[in-house]
Amino acid sequence: MKFARRRQNELDINLTPLIDVVFLLLIFFMVSTTFIEESHLVLNLPEATGDPVPQAPKKIEISISRNGGYSVNAKQLIDTDMETLKLAITEASQGDISIPMVISADADTSHQSVVRAMDAAGQLGFVHLNITTKNISGNR
Repeated sequence: MKFARRRQNELDINLTPLIDVVFLLLIFFMVSTTFIEESHLVLNLPEATGDPVPQAPKKIEISISRNGGYSVNAKQLIDTDMETLKLAITEASQGDISIPMVISADADTSHQSVVRAMDAAGQLGFVHLNITTKNISGNR
């Protein structure tokens, strides 16, 4: 018995849909791309003429050494008494309590000395206080 053979269809891949999808993706990316347009802004800045006036801002600097000794504007005080400190601050400020005050203490000084200087400034009415620390004695 002889059976009739079925004809085998040749397998082929249809590339048309694939080409359509790639073409649509290309169009999508072309349309969605943003084009950068650079703009430049020209500024004409004003120019100043003349020499600047060198004017050091007036301030009071209280330096506290490692052993608790006070200096007001680089003038060493004779003792660490509160009244002596207040008198030296009043003399340096000439009664103007709006002058900023800088309290510079040695890194190894006691807190009591710094608080005493802050208390003296507060009793005299100073409100612009800056506190810094530095190695005044030079042993580091």
